[in-house]
Amino acid sequence: MFALFLQHKIFMVGILVLLSGSIICQIIMGVIYHRLIWETEHMSTTTNKSLQQLKLKFSGCRKMNEKIVNVPIFVDKYLSRIKFGGVPLSVIKHLSGQLMLLSVLVAGIGACFSIIGNESFFEIAPYYVISFLGLYCYFAVSSLVDVPGKVNILRINLVDYLENHLANRLEQTELDMQLIQPTQKENVSSHSPEQNTDNAGAPSFAGPEMEELELLLQEFLL
Repeated sequence: MFALFLQHKIFMVGILVLLSGSIICQIIMGVIYHRLIWETEHMSTTTNKSLQQLKLKFSGCRKMNEKIVNVPIFVDKYLSRIKFGGVPLSVIKHLSGQLMLLSVLVAGIGACFSIIGNESFFEIAPYYVISFLGLYCYFAVSSLVDVPGKVNILRINLVDYLENHLANRLEQTELDMQLIQPTQKENVSSHSPEQNTDNAGAPSFAGPEMEELELLLQEFLL
């Protein structure tokens, strides 16, 4: 059998390369989504740049629009922009399927050439064997990686964090800022004009209030 594989080595190498590329694409997507799922479970301390940008963008939209109604759509847009080496994962997913189909096509072409060359069934059999084994490996890896399942978990984690954690923190921060501002106005109005002139270049917040603002800003960015 190995001799027969060598007899059709050009087609066999092409089939193996295409199948390997297809399986590697599946593994790459699985690793990336698995890592992102782990990061979303530690969103407050994550160092992932894309997730940090997501938090900042959500905070900016929340501040401008006061409320983001379609958080799931906001998350779906983020998921569609996830990339690996500058290539979106959606493209890698389609590439994986296309490579698998191309491997089957190459196997079929090889088998046709063998039939035209009046080769026996035993000589053509390697094309069927490698095709069936390749398809089995592809679907087995796809099942183990479970990209759709990982995407669903990632979406649930992100929606839960943005709606139930970050949004509440932003609301609390806004309320605290509204409570601090009247206090600052009262402090400024309580000073005499001479004191206001003398302290024109000084900070308008007292030490404890500055510390509180710093803590609020830290919570806002986490």
